[in-house]
Amino acid sequence: MSDAKAVATRVLAGIAIVLMATVFFAVTDTTAKYVNAAGVPLLMALWARYAFQAIATSLVVVPLGGWSVMRTRQPLFHALRGLMLVTSSGLVFVSLKFMAVGEFTAIMLITPLVLTLVAGTFLKEQVSPLRWALVSGGFIGTLVIIRPGGESFTPAMLLPLAQVVTNCGFQVLTIRLARTENPLTMNFYTGWVGALVATPLLLLAWDPQVPAGLWGLLVLMGVAGAMGHFLLILAYRRAPASTLTPYLYAQIGFAMACGWVVFGHVPDGWSILGMSLIALCGAAGAWLTVVEHRQTLRPD
Repeated sequence: MSDAKAVATRVLAGIAIVLMATVFFAVTDTTAKYVNAAGVPLLMALWARYAFQAIATSLVVVPLGGWSVMRTRQPLFHALRGLMLVTSSGLVFVSLKFMAVGEFTAIMLITPLVLTLVAGTFLKEQVSPLRWALVSGGFIGTLVIIRPGGESFTPAMLLPLAQVVTNCGFQVLTIRLARTENPLTMNFYTGWVGALVATPLLLLAWDPQVPAGLWGLLVLMGVAGAMGHFLLILAYRRAPASTLTPYLYAQIGFAMACGWVVFGHVPDGWSILGMSLIALCGAAGAWLTVVEHRQTLRPD
């Protein structure tokens, strides 16, 4: 097999794997909404999300990398990154009490566009007018979904925007750590930091009356989260992030499908329009990254 064909095969494999990851993330969020609706205390569900993720991740990561995966040069950054993620997950759980899975997922996926805003505003990086237009389009799509002032609007629908902020912090720390840390190490600490942060909170919300069936769903939620993160690692080992990012927006479609199957929810026309606008702007932003990268590599 030629080098070009080998690269193409790896990229196609990366795309397939990242699509599988989005399925697991959609299952995680749908399960979170279901167990909340079934009466599982939020803090208890949050603990289960990370406790079972930490166990599932360890069962995969330690055999692959040995106990050396625990070695790190940046323990404080790992702790802060884990804290950002568990805070983000807490906001996810609260948000899903008030929003459908598909609509929430679409708002959550404006994170890459917000990172562009952060880069241009606070980091003083050069941001093209087209990128600013895409960021604006993503925010317009968010407003179309939330519809402030509409009959279905409640202030709680703004919670996903707070989740976007914490998710941006998580992504910035991920980029920072990825320069020096083993991806397996990052995944290992993601679960365990979240579990350690959530365990003391469990004392405030432990419910011994949770049925066995719901415990099965709590385990599913943690394992699905672990599988999603692990598959992302495998995908990014096969293809550049800029190539894979557009396919992350497939999670909106999977989330809509899960919401329809589990809750019988079908987004209205305005929500579909907003979700489509967010997906279009986000995917276009990722495509623009690829174009810009190729231009920088082009000889004069």
